[in-house]
Amino acid sequence: MAPAMLDLSLPLRTSFCSQAPPKRTTSGSLFAPRLPLSRLTPRCSLATPPRAARSVSWGCDYESLESAYDLQKWLSDSGLPPQKMGIERVEVGERGLVALKNIRKGEKLLFVPPPLIITADSEWTLPEVGKVMKQNSVPDWPLLATHLISEASLDNASRWKNYISALPRQPYSLLYWTRSELDAFLVASPIRDRAIQRITDVTGTYNDMRDRIFSKHPDLFPEEIYNMETFMWSFGILFSRLVRLPSMDEKVALVPWADMLNHNSEVKTFLDFDKSSQAIVFTTDRPYQPGEQVFISYGKKSNGELLLSYGFVAKEGSNPNDSVELALSLDKSDECYKEKLEALRRYNLSESERFPLQIKGWPVEMMAYAYLVVSPPSMSQRFEEMAAAASNKNSTKSTISYPEIEEEALQFILDSFESSISKYTKYIEGQSDDLVSVNAKQANRRLLLKQLAKDLCISERRILYRTQYILRRRLRDMRSGELRALKLFSSLKKFFK
Repeated sequence: MAPAMLDLSLPLRTSFCSQAPPKRTTSGSLFAPRLPLSRLTPRCSLATPPRAARSVSWGCDYESLESAYDLQKWLSDSGLPPQKMGIERVEVGERGLVALKNIRKGEKLLFVPPPLIITADSEWTLPEVGKVMKQNSVPDWPLLATHLISEASLDNASRWKNYISALPRQPYSLLYWTRSELDAFLVASPIRDRAIQRITDVTGTYNDMRDRIFSKHPDLFPEEIYNMETFMWSFGILFSRLVRLPSMDEKVALVPWADMLNHNSEVKTFLDFDKSSQAIVFTTDRPYQPGEQVFISYGKKSNGELLLSYGFVAKEGSNPNDSVELALSLDKSDECYKEKLEALRRYNLSESERFPLQIKGWPVEMMAYAYLVVSPPSMSQRFEEMAAAASNKNSTKSTISYPEIEEEALQFILDSFESSISKYTKYIEGQSDDLVSVNAKQANRRLLLKQLAKDLCISERRILYRTQYILRRRLRDMRSGELRALKLFSSLKKFFK
């Protein structure tokens, strides 16, 4: 979807901002700058020693319908108009909104009034807590995360009790996986590193806020309430539910009821503020019959990003936006290694980069990077041009081509495919799990995580297989063409003799 469920991921690097990476303090915090937020996405898992799965004392089980019914009643009593959708259990362990009546294509739904959404400007039940946060110019993300914790800790005293009670207590996004689970189940997928980095960022943000604010006001921010566990929970909620509203000056918000809508990769509709109705709405891009689940888009996300933020993987072959990252690296034994690395660094690239691959192809930046890796010393004057193209900052903006080293560059990429595919195959066929479950609930959770990881790895390996086939065919055609040319040249030589 265009502007919708907030997405903080970048094509090549994890970040809490979809437009540009945030400036960070040495602790990896997101505290200092006020970031231009666009769309949110995944949750994280701590880059700390292994620990047991976390849970908080508020929220509900992921599949709870009772809390969702209570939420709808409270919203209706608070001004939410009658809905054409109702909450139902749509799949095992999932809740969703289904059509109660015929819904036309192009029809506006929801109509959630602004007083029923949570933004950085919303009033706090404990105004003195919000005042301290705003006096310290805390950016929207950690401000909203702290606001959510403050309201949750008040239970019945909070105006948002029914909303918070309907939020999942412990979803399955990667923010809630332990480090040992990430290492065991996602060893083959690059999304593991994204999860660890995101956890590191959230951890750094919490530590920064604890040192700068919480510790200075222990009466307002007691550690039994404002701690790493609750902060991870609140950030997890934001990653999966925060939306950007273009028509409200790009304001980010939690929109109760709207966040019960599930994602479909083929749907393009998104949430926004409708000035005519003065409410948050979305416009359907297809009709729905009574009983059908109504979908929205969380953005053009790969299966890895969906798992990272939302805790699910789209069915194999159903996600047109699916992709997987392939890592390419300079060869340290290359006699031009130093010159190539310097050229890359001038364009904010490193000796090892990841490039997104899709079934339909790969980015031109990846090919430029491969050219640089395999280029001989005689092409040193072209290193700068290759590095610029690899960063998508070449002045001509045209696709560069070096026919004399194209075969070698393609072979280099193909070798990288072979290495990556072997990791996936080893995991999928082996499915090793050395983690010990202490009870039945933990064992069931682990089985679910293993299945999610396996589904992700199968979908990512599928993309690698497809691209590998294309590369092999191109190399075969190149080599057969060269062979034909060589035979023709030899025949001409014999003729003239």
